[in-house]
Amino acid sequence: MSETSILDVDGVSVTLAGRTILDDVSFEVRQGEFTGLIGSNGVGKTTLLRAILGLQRLSGGEIRMNGAPLAQRGRSLGYVPQRVQLDPDVPMRAWDFVALGLDAHRYGFARRTKEQRELVDRMLHDVDADHFANARVGSLSGGEQQRVLIAHALISHPTLLLLDEPLANLDPRSVQEIVALLHRVASEQKVAVLLSAHEMNALLPVMDRIVYLTNGRAASGTTDEVVRSEVLSALYGHHVDVLKLHGRVLVVAEPGQENRDIPQHETFTVT
Repeated sequence: MSETSILDVDGVSVTLAGRTILDDVSFEVRQGEFTGLIGSNGVGKTTLLRAILGLQRLSGGEIRMNGAPLAQRGRSLGYVPQRVQLDPDVPMRAWDFVALGLDAHRYGFARRTKEQRELVDRMLHDVDADHFANARVGSLSGGEQQRVLIAHALISHPTLLLLDEPLANLDPRSVQEIVALLHRVASEQKVAVLLSAHEMNALLPVMDRIVYLTNGRAASGTTDEVVRSEVLSALYGHHVDVLKLHGRVLVVAEPGQENRDIPQHETFTVT
């Protein structure tokens, strides 16, 4: 794996309305690696992504991209937001939506050069979306729309791709396809991927690193380094067990312990 650090999150804290959302969070994302940002709903994953995007003011710490402050990142960052409402009646093809990523910083539609048209075609091919390139983007299925959104984010050739819960509301087959697609893109294009999710098991086959977030704090490293009873118990502030069963990881809370902050698809209580 590459030793080149694309993103450095160093001691980041965020306080909103007197409440600490992020508390001294530190981790790095390396070139061409797939990193999962794992945590239940409401633990600060979206706040952290907004901070990386430069949309959330920090209470402490620093975020750097390619060794430079965020203000100097240029167009080196691609982003797939958590929810995109695509009206089925909007007369925009998937092809046109992807092409907007070429000049999203401008107003209106630009006249495409031959090189730009070829780039859009190639990007749609890379995400296996050739066959619905001319379909209305709002009429596509959830998995198909995710492919289009990923192509839109990648067409400016970012060094880092952020995805906020891209697997939510997808059927199991689409989840597997999108995860495999992102892993392939990260490997082939040397793009660093940081993907937030509330459930880690779908990402286990492809994750190079994990950032496990809860109670405003994070533990980061390889899956074997982080997803251990002693590490997660320290993070949650109470004892949890980590079980590995048939290729899945289960984080188990003891009876009587507060476990609403443990990702719901990874939790059961011992009786």
